[in-house]
Amino acid sequence: MTTPTGRKFAVVTGASSGIGYELARQFADHGYDLLITAEDDEIEQAAADLRRDAQNQVAAVRADLATYDGVEKLYAEIRAAGRPVDAVTLNAGRGLGGDFTRDTDLREELNIIDVNVTSTVHLAKRVLPDMVARGEGRVLFTSSIASMMPGTYQAVYNASKSFVQSFAEALRAELKDTGVTVTSLMPGPTETNFFDRADMLDTRVGASEKDDPALVAEMGFEALMKGEEKVVAGSLKTRAQGAMARVMPDRATAEMHRRMAEPGSAK
Repeated sequence: MTTPTGRKFAVVTGASSGIGYELARQFADHGYDLLITAEDDEIEQAAADLRRDAQNQVAAVRADLATYDGVEKLYAEIRAAGRPVDAVTLNAGRGLGGDFTRDTDLREELNIIDVNVTSTVHLAKRVLPDMVARGEGRVLFTSSIASMMPGTYQAVYNASKSFVQSFAEALRAELKDTGVTVTSLMPGPTETNFFDRADMLDTRVGASEKDDPALVAEMGFEALMKGEEKVVAGSLKTRAQGAMARVMPDRATAEMHRRMAEPGSAK
């Protein structure tokens, strides 16, 4: 990754599959070299696929961003690349469904916070000062339309995305006039392994038709390149849900979320 190529350089987290992989593909298709990361072995195959299809430089780092050392490992690899980061996508995240008080496991919920919140703050703290010092850079946070509603049966996940959304908007305001743009990507239910990993396949939302991650990534990439504040990405249905969530009272969105995420609601 230290060989000069004349191409821009992007970092994408959570890039082994789903939205993260498709975001990486967007960057590759638009001429960026890449450093991609995830905690699983599939990150190496994702890098190989991106190299084959786009012929760009693509490096893979396997790192568990739920840990302090995992984020530091990733940042060390970024520094070792010896080139400025033109764009970074903080996409790594996970969820968990179920009744917070009676069903779910504390260690898994703390892991959600570590991945979705702590690692996001940690990596931003490392990468953003370098961008500000250079006076240029693009940052994409993967938030969610879930950030706009209380997450009945996904209490910790939705709260974590509310944090990400607020954090992204605050940083955007702080970085005004620095040359660094901050954009939040707000997908709805998307066809990834998220619902399987979150143990939500028996829910109405888990069993429903979902958005194409390639479409979500394309819309997110376009918003990032335009320097937009945020984008609700996906189908017309998802964008309509996002619009409703902005105007509905919390008690109504909490009940709407209950109907979608209640265990066994797919029956």
